[in-house]
Amino acid sequence: MDNIPPAPVIEGATHLHSGKVRDLYRLDDGGLLMVASDRISAYDHVLATTIPDKGEILTRMSLWWFDQLADLVPHHVVSTDVPESVKGRAVVCEELAMYPVECVARGYLTGSGLVDYRATGALCGIDLPPGLTESSRLPEPLFTPATKAALGDHDENVSFDAVAGDIGAPAAAELRDLTLAVYARAETLARERGIILADTKLEFGTRLDAERGEPGTVVLGDEVLTPDSSRYWPADDWEPGRVQASFDKQVVRNWLTSEESGWDRNTGEGPPPLPPEVVERTRARYVEAFERLTGERF
Repeated sequence: MDNIPPAPVIEGATHLHSGKVRDLYRLDDGGLLMVASDRISAYDHVLATTIPDKGEILTRMSLWWFDQLADLVPHHVVSTDVPESVKGRAVVCEELAMYPVECVARGYLTGSGLVDYRATGALCGIDLPPGLTESSRLPEPLFTPATKAALGDHDENVSFDAVAGDIGAPAAAELRDLTLAVYARAETLARERGIILADTKLEFGTRLDAERGEPGTVVLGDEVLTPDSSRYWPADDWEPGRVQASFDKQVVRNWLTSEESGWDRNTGEGPPPLPPEVVERTRARYVEAFERLTGERF
């Protein structure tokens, strides 16, 4: 992953790490500050163009979902009382020992899951019936974990047994059960709002501080159920056998691979700046997803 700009200086905080979208800081009082930027990535590049308000949308959507899931699993957010310069796009979060696995739940067959199915007839070691196609609804939601890749590399789908071998069978079973419970809750809530949750990626860790709960308590971290970590489709437009319209950065991907952009992914060159109309259409998709799911105005 290239072109991640330097993280902004925040008074009272020390920068620790930057990912594709988020910057992590250590506050002077010892807490962790997680800031969602307006950066957007595609095809293993962080684009030079940002999407206005994207970081705030992601943060507000995650906070809404954490509330909806609070009875299923605790989350890492400690406070939204953050420095003024990042207000609305940042949270103070609990430090966790993160599991080295991307916990993915899939209710529909698309993306890397479809690639695996076409090659093997299975997904993460789980045999699937023949005849499934792009965007087919699966017989039941599946836990399809992936390894956490280094920045710029691709996550790799792995079997449940591989995860159990890495972190132990009891922990793997708990992550599987929590992932599927979160997906079931979120899929139902989204469908009530006319949106299909095709799949989602979750990250979990365990608590370090016994004062906040028993050490070893599994906690939901990072972001949750945003358009960056989930595939959301309009329910009234779903049609198996083709790629679906989605509430995410598909507008950006489509433009980058069009003749209009003039960009060749195979050259190794970074993508060109996005034109204003692509920026606005992308922002509109994020806003629409937020408003339809939460019922709030942005």
